[in-house]
Amino acid sequence: MFRILSRSPFKAAGAAHTTLVKDVARRRQLHSTYDVAVVGGGIVGLATARELILRHPSLSFVLLEKEKELAVHQSGHNSGVIHSGIYYTPGSLKARLCVRGATLSYEYCDKKGLPYKRCGKLIVAVEQEEVPRLKALYERGLANNVRDLSVIDAKAIREREPYCRGIMALDSPYTGIVDWRMVAFSYGEDFEEAGGTVVTDFEVTDISMVKESPAGSAEGMKYPIAIHDKQGNEVQCRYVLTCGGLYSDRLSQISGCGREPRIVPFRGDYLILKPEKEYLVKGNIYPVPDPRFPFLGVHFTPRMDGSIWLGPNAILAFKREGYKMLDFNVKDFADAISFRGLQKLVLRNMTYGLGEMYRGFVTSAQVKILQKYIPEISTSDVLRGPSGVRAQALDRDGNLVDDFVFDGGVGDVASRVLHVRNAPSPAATSSLAIGEMIADEVESRFTL
Repeated sequence: MFRILSRSPFKAAGAAHTTLVKDVARRRQLHSTYDVAVVGGGIVGLATARELILRHPSLSFVLLEKEKELAVHQSGHNSGVIHSGIYYTPGSLKARLCVRGATLSYEYCDKKGLPYKRCGKLIVAVEQEEVPRLKALYERGLANNVRDLSVIDAKAIREREPYCRGIMALDSPYTGIVDWRMVAFSYGEDFEEAGGTVVTDFEVTDISMVKESPAGSAEGMKYPIAIHDKQGNEVQCRYVLTCGGLYSDRLSQISGCGREPRIVPFRGDYLILKPEKEYLVKGNIYPVPDPRFPFLGVHFTPRMDGSIWLGPNAILAFKREGYKMLDFNVKDFADAISFRGLQKLVLRNMTYGLGEMYRGFVTSAQVKILQKYIPEISTSDVLRGPSGVRAQALDRDGNLVDDFVFDGGVGDVASRVLHVRNAPSPAATSSLAIGEMIADEVESRFTL
């Protein structure tokens, strides 16, 4: 039986969301044929489905999500930052999408009345050797047209963040924070209001050509793609777009694509500053990236509820959706460690990886890094917080795949299926811009 989200979950973001199981009569009213099916109810899938239906209101669209709720995983387990686009290579797709995405996000939140805070961000150099990298980052930000970016000295750092110590910093006042899951729900509401159908609890297990049509029916010719879930339900459509996040590689494989790039899950564990110590942090405080290491490093992130998150670390997750230290899935673990790309990445970053694991288990070790920026923080000031899992795409040489990867199926399926194999961070900030780009890609490949 199909499970369909009622309209109320989109209007009460952050509350408990109830999934209604419709009766058989209601299910008969639900069409099983659509022009376009979008697989994946995270923020990228929702933004893209929204963009497509707004461009093509005469077509029928369905969004299929394997969980009982939308935006459960990466979209609901992230830092909540609206990034400004400083870090990325000038002219790259990531840079362009992030800068445009941030502008679109603020405009969208204003239009919809969604709360956000433009609290800014400091990227702080605490050692002299970091200063050249900070200045290079400033030039990169200017090349990316990041708004209002400036270099400030130690005195100005103290004026912005009274408890932060640094010798120089990049000040990015355009950086903000928002509840990205609330934003994702709003995209879903837009999609439904435009006539789209959202189906939850539909875990896709097969995407293939329709084998035959019932006697006297032309459905198989008009809707030649069949999508099945593990409960035996079927949706037929003309075209399929998948935005599978942590499962994007597996979704593409079931329609005949190759296994690479492979998705390897990395878990990030946060600490939370105790409420009585929240005065120590006003805005986002980030380190200067070290090019020797694959991930950014720990930082200070204010949240919309007033809490302050500290972290995260970055360690291999033993389950693709494993948010606890001891979460384990045999298939996910074996899939990761048997992949030569991960093996090469680990060998190149063995010391860094062991340090990340140690800091994940030993709170004082993580606090020691945080003290470089705010010396007043002590181990007694923090609590263990939530975790998120990042879908990191890797190639067989152990390189992080930081650009978008599109792929089709094989044979007859290839002309009707498009897989978003990788939508790299910051996908939430860039989501509306990504939705535009993917919609352009869909239109270039399919005859809608």
